[in-house]
Amino acid sequence: MRRFQRFTLAASVSLTALSASAQERIDGQVQVGGLPISGAEVTAWLASPDTPQRLATATTAEDGTYALTLAEGRDDTGVVYVIARGGAAQDAAGTGPNKATALMATLGAKPPARVTINALTTVASVWTAAQFLDGSALQGNATGLGIAAGNVPNLVDLESGGLGPVIVDPLNAPQTTTLAKFNTLGLLLSACVTQIPDACTRLFEAATPPGGAAPTDTLQAAQNIARHPAHNAAKLFGLLDKFYPVPEGKRYRDVALIPYLFYPPSSWTLSLVYSGGGFFAVGGAAIDVEGNFWTNNNWLVGSQTTIFHQFGAGSGKFAPNGKPLSPAITGFRGGGLDSPGWGVAFSADDKVWLTNLIGSTISVLDRKTGKPLSPEGGYDFDGKLGQMQGILVAPNGDVWTVDNGNSQIVHIPGGDPSKGRILGQTVDGKPVDGTLKVKSPFGIAIDQQDRIWITNSGGDTVTRFPASDPGKAEEIKVGFSPHAIAIDSQGNAWVGNLVGHPGTHEKLDLVQQTIKAKLEARKGTMSADDIAAHMWIDLWDIISKYPGGDISMITPDGTVHGPFNANGAITGPWGVAIDGNDNIWVASSTSHSVTQLCGVRTETCPEGLTTGDAITPAAGFIGGLETVAPIAIDPAGNAWVGNGWSDTDAGFSQDPPEAQSTRFSAHTIVVFFGVAKPVKTPLIGPVEAQ
Repeated sequence: MRRFQRFTLAASVSLTALSASAQERIDGQVQVGGLPISGAEVTAWLASPDTPQRLATATTAEDGTYALTLAEGRDDTGVVYVIARGGAAQDAAGTGPNKATALMATLGAKPPARVTINALTTVASVWTAAQFLDGSALQGNATGLGIAAGNVPNLVDLESGGLGPVIVDPLNAPQTTTLAKFNTLGLLLSACVTQIPDACTRLFEAATPPGGAAPTDTLQAAQNIARHPAHNAAKLFGLLDKFYPVPEGKRYRDVALIPYLFYPPSSWTLSLVYSGGGFFAVGGAAIDVEGNFWTNNNWLVGSQTTIFHQFGAGSGKFAPNGKPLSPAITGFRGGGLDSPGWGVAFSADDKVWLTNLIGSTISVLDRKTGKPLSPEGGYDFDGKLGQMQGILVAPNGDVWTVDNGNSQIVHIPGGDPSKGRILGQTVDGKPVDGTLKVKSPFGIAIDQQDRIWITNSGGDTVTRFPASDPGKAEEIKVGFSPHAIAIDSQGNAWVGNLVGHPGTHEKLDLVQQTIKAKLEARKGTMSADDIAAHMWIDLWDIISKYPGGDISMITPDGTVHGPFNANGAITGPWGVAIDGNDNIWVASSTSHSVTQLCGVRTETCPEGLTTGDAITPAAGFIGGLETVAPIAIDPAGNAWVGNGWSDTDAGFSQDPPEAQSTRFSAHTIVVFFGVAKPVKTPLIGPVEAQ
């Protein structure tokens, strides 16, 4: 097996704090597959929302080393990155300068003193910044660029050019194919750089985007693969055997990067798995103004929680690079937090609004510190609340949330709980407030016309009403058990129907019996907690025995389109999010996958697709996913997906086996890098492109 060669680098210079008055130096080496690249032009750039600024240029020596002195007086608020072009791979027989060589490393706002530029740094930099790259120009919103740069070190060690600490940790290396995919991508690029016969031609052909031109260098090839990860996926994998066939009489390929893929991937996405900070059995999740990922942790880490006997937890917070910012085990607590549910939202005054299942309350935290701002018992409206779920903060500052347990709505004008009121109640089956009624409401959203949309998980309708006049409500029929809802930039509502549209009489009867008859029969004979527990078990039984579920689209005039199910890839859709292109992202709970659908702006979709068609491969995007719940898009175009449940056999048991008694809940988040058009966060009102 080819070994990495060691070379003495120029003496490194310690970096001081970035300033306009001091020069900074970066020393390093350009190499691929252990071979130094001599004669390559290395340029340092500063990325920002404006055109990239050139900082310095150098040429690599025979051993591939370089030294860059960054210009004085530069703006230190952007992201520094380096591009290496051309040059020749030393010791690669019969090769000379290679115009197709283009390698990259994204360094962040404070560059390290030593940087290796190679195929792995290129893959890490391209995938994390896929939405911001145009050739060698890196440009985009400041928050998104910072997020992209901050995730590069999780994949690769910038100093050595080797693997980063997260991609090799126990949650990733043995659990997903990301490590093997990462190395395989590095090998494919390396084959072109080291000029294996026909490698560049074959790579560029396979990396040609749908309807686009073939790339002319390795950096553009990488960008094309990152942006179209399912396109020619098997063809790209087949190049591994053409470039690096297993030598006769040997078991493994003679390559510098191991492990590599044995089987073709369905797509070339790169995802990482994160955990910690009290994350356990996530319900809802949302992303704040800085790109931090907040989670509602239904249950406490390590507790022997089942659906019948639960130990409620608090809220989690993760930095954009996956580092936990909330306390281990408990997450943020206080202020009435007790098993927060689907609801988490941010207000313009840096408050985090959360809803509680076990606590039957509404809680408020300080976004910056996580400290509780609500009373110790939370806001319970004199004990009139049940299991709370979805919540939103409207553009005018009003807070709206839904009570799934008691089938009612809470409106908090201006975010002042003392002015709060309960709406949507029924007496003897008749609505108290005009025509406003809900049935086990779950998700909630607001559109551009200030209309509130609520999904009725206990039936097959969505309730819509003007925020200024809730009594003028209407019901719109969708699929069975609608849960998540999201509004695109054109005012269309996208609804995730957990059960969907049953296709057989047998399933239809079961759905109606479970969701309607059983719920009514249990009232008066069971506690509210037991009714809720059996409701979840019955619902899970349906979507497990009869896989289904789909997405409905409702236009602003109330017309329903669909259902869409990506040819069966969408099952038990729990989370729905919209990206900056108005494409739809669906987290399917029972198929453990993520699906991207073409939205109404079909010009942003691959050629030939129409609204509701799947952009992702047949099985969706996979990797590290269990029974998933929420999904959210960040300002860098990353898709964050929360795993909710793991061992449901244990979790639905009233007396679980001791060895499995803590395994009902999942404890991980999965982030797919650069797959979506970035969005502005937090989401206050409908989605906006970032």
